[in-house]
Amino acid sequence: MTARSPDLFGQPRGLAFLFGTEMWERFSYYGMRALLTLYMVKYLLLPENRDRVLGLDALRGIFESVFGPLDAQPFASQIYGSYTALVYLTPVLGGYIADRWLGHRRTVIIGALLMALGHFMMAVEHLFLFALLALILGNGAFKPNISSQVGTLYAPGDARRDRAYSIFYVGINLGAFLAPLVCGTLGERIGWHYGFAAAGIGMLIAIAIYHFGAPDLPAEMPRAATAAPRAPLTRDDWRSIGSLGLLCVFVAFFWATYEQQGNTIALWADGYTDRAVNLLVWRGEVPTTWFQSLNPFMIFAFTPFVVALWARQSRRGTEPSTLVKMSLGCLGVALGNLIMVAAAYEAGATGKASPFWLFAYFAIVTMGELYLSPTGLSFVSKIAPASLLSMLMGVWLLTNFAGNFLAGWLGSFWSGMDKGAFFLMIAGIAGAASVAIFVFDRVLRPRSLL
Repeated sequence: MTARSPDLFGQPRGLAFLFGTEMWERFSYYGMRALLTLYMVKYLLLPENRDRVLGLDALRGIFESVFGPLDAQPFASQIYGSYTALVYLTPVLGGYIADRWLGHRRTVIIGALLMALGHFMMAVEHLFLFALLALILGNGAFKPNISSQVGTLYAPGDARRDRAYSIFYVGINLGAFLAPLVCGTLGERIGWHYGFAAAGIGMLIAIAIYHFGAPDLPAEMPRAATAAPRAPLTRDDWRSIGSLGLLCVFVAFFWATYEQQGNTIALWADGYTDRAVNLLVWRGEVPTTWFQSLNPFMIFAFTPFVVALWARQSRRGTEPSTLVKMSLGCLGVALGNLIMVAAAYEAGATGKASPFWLFAYFAIVTMGELYLSPTGLSFVSKIAPASLLSMLMGVWLLTNFAGNFLAGWLGSFWSGMDKGAFFLMIAGIAGAASVAIFVFDRVLRPRSLL
């Protein structure tokens, strides 16, 4: 019997299995996320339902002790922001546990099982907060260790690594594209709990793919090697870690503005967008959650063109540096929100805005994401000391923690602000982050860190 080739389409075979695993995990995550704010505002936090949730009154008391009295929408935004923030805090712990004790593979499996349990628990209203806790802990174990395995498929200096992360990012967004169409439609049209259960099934498929692809995944370090004393970090290592930490502060503001998509942008699509469709074959309203498929669809539609552009710029010696790409990413979110300022003006005049404003918003914001997010993952895999790779991948994900927490707080202003002023505020924050990262690049480039 002929041994199968270690490569597939010019990349290690393991990349295909990591791609599939991440695709279905993201299907489950974004399927649940597409429904979360609408589920709380339209059902769970209504007076007749909120007493069913164990611990909800205590959580409301905690939030109100900090932010004052909260109506249903601000409370939902705070829960949404806290949940999406904490799923990016726990990866620091998950990465540390994998690096020191369990290894990447075991930690990924534990995280995947916890997430599957959490999605199925979402179908039981009483267990809502416990389901969120299981998802938070599961994501913390899963996320940094699946991402770091992509980098370990390649030898140091392998030029395919950057392309691999872009391919991997397509897998993330393919799952995110399908999730609102499947889970969102089930949740909005049939019942919220059916949408959450579909997310759980997606997580089980991810586990099966990862298990099947185990022979082609990077080998774990021997236990003795893992437990051995590590070489002390060099001056360059500490300088790289310090630069990464400072950059995280600026990138957090990108995520604070970008992550309005599942929060206030979902509310805009639901309440201020003309969703009526009148076609020869079908008439009706487009489900609100379908708009959340636009961003991931555009990710895998635009990625080949962005990668080709960077390759062409590289041949000409004009490819932007890593940090300039990130600065442009923040600028894209700023411009996208300026488009929504115009949409708010139309809605104020006519009652409902055209859905094409949202198409334009998602197109610009998606380009911004492509310039920042996969570039950041590749950047961490390049500069992190090998002994701290998973933990520093988790530290990088802390930018999402801080950004999502801030996104929830910003979203709590939605119901009390003029919508044009709200989008202008978000654009201003993203624009300031763009300028800060650009200046950071000017300062660091002479030291050849990036």
